Parts: sequence; structure tokens; C-alpha cells
Amino acid sequence: MTETETSPDTAAETAATAAAELPWADVQAEHHKMLRLAPLKTDRATGVRPLRFVEFSYAERHSKERSLLRMSIQLPGQRVRKEQNHLDVWADHVEKRLFFSPDSLQVEPLNRGIGRFLAAQGITWAKKRWSSYRVDGTDLNNKDALNEDTRLRRDHFLKAHGFEVVYADAQHLKGSVKQAQVGDLTGDWNTEKLQFVEILEAAQMLQQAEQNLAEQEVKLKQQEEKVNKFKREDTGLRFTITCLVAFAMFQAGLLIWIATRH
Repeated sequence: MTETETSPDTAAETAATAAAELPWADVQAEHHKMLRLAPLKTDRATGVRPLRFVEFSYAERHSKERSLLRMSIQLPGQRVRKEQNHLDVWADHVEKRLFFSPDSLQVEPLNRGIGRFLAAQGITWAKKRWSSYRVDGTDLNNKDALNEDTRLRRDHFLKAHGFEVVYADAQHLKGSVKQAQVGDLTGDWNTEKLQFVEILEAAQMLQQAEQNLAEQEVKLKQQEEKVNKFKREDTGLRFTITCLVAFAMFQAGLLIWIATRH
């Protein structure tokens, strides 16, 4: 399991074939929670990262042979591709094995903590039940290693969850992930980037926003009153100045008339 921006067509076909052999293909999300994507500094690669609220949805299924945790992230007002923001975590009770689908996790928006969050939820879910299960080792996609930043981001993602990344060459092109035990994995994510928002907390945020809006309206009204006051004072001053100018001109004319008469 890695976090990537795109996935090759062959990988998509392989994932589709594997999914067809597994049960619960029609399972939809049954539980929903709100997540807060914290506002972050503009990133050189991914651009502006404003405050956003998204929906985390999931469903579970269990049988004697398998268990499934199906997760997804919905972005209000924005549509994403079917393969994006989606992760299935499968437990094979016959082989005592855990695996993830798809192998290459695609998320949108990037660099907001969504990938690590989904992986962490799946790992935590599995560790509570089947910590002795294994996660098979796998070769990493060579295309991710062509760009150094992409490779480092991928390796950091895997290592942060407790996977061991090894390379067969000095150029870091032929990489792989070693087999791991579920109990040795780490179900943590960057809480500075992404947090759960409970219903009461969301209500308090709305209440606070409404209160702030009301306070801004009061301040705006006070400013408008000050502006109107200044306008009235300005009008009065203009009238006074006009009168003074007229009186001065009258006096000047009167003095000229007196001087010319004598």
C-alpha cells in the first residue's frame, strides 16, 4: 500500500480483477463522520491549502473466511474519480493475512493528511482484532522513484505506518516493502493536518461563527454611523466655509468701494 497521485492502467485492471473475486462488492458506507482539514501554508507542489470540511464514511463486513473495512472520503461540492479517496482493508482469516485495496492509494486533495488518515484507520481496526496476522511484502512501483520528492513522500508514508522499505540498488529505483506483522504497524496520522469534528463541536463552531457575524454587523453599523456623522459635519463645514468666503468677498468689495469713493 502506497500513496500516489496516479495509478497505471495495468494496476487498475489487476485491482478490478481481484475485486471481482472478493465478496461484498456492493457494500456502501453506513457510518459517517466529519473531518476538518486544517488550513496550512501554501505548498510549492500542491498549491493553496485552505480550511476545509470533508466527510469520512465507512462500513464493516465479517464472515468466517474474511472481514472488510471499506472507507471513503467525500469532498462537498467537488467530485473525484471513482478510484480516489477510497481504501478497502481485507482480513483473510484462512491465511491469517491482511491486505489493502487498491495497492496505490490515490487521494484528493493532496498533502492534507488524508492518505495517512485512511491507512491509520485501517491499521487500528486490524490491530484490535488480528494483531498476529501478516501483511505480505511487495515490490514498489519504479515510476514513483523517478521523481525524488515523490519517492521520499512515498517512503515517508510507508515508514510512518511501520513498514520497512528496502532498495536493491544505490539509485533507489528497485524498492520493496518487507513482510510485516499487523501488531507491529502504527495507526497514527498527522493530527495537525486533519482532525475529527464531533456533532456538538460542529454546532459550537456554527454558533461561534454566527456570533462573530453578529459582532461584525454591529461594528459595521457603528462604522456606518461614524461615516454618516463625518458626512454631516463635512456638509456643515462646507456651508460655513462658503459663508465665510462670501462674507470675505463682500468685505473686500465694500473696502474697494469705499476706497474708490474717497
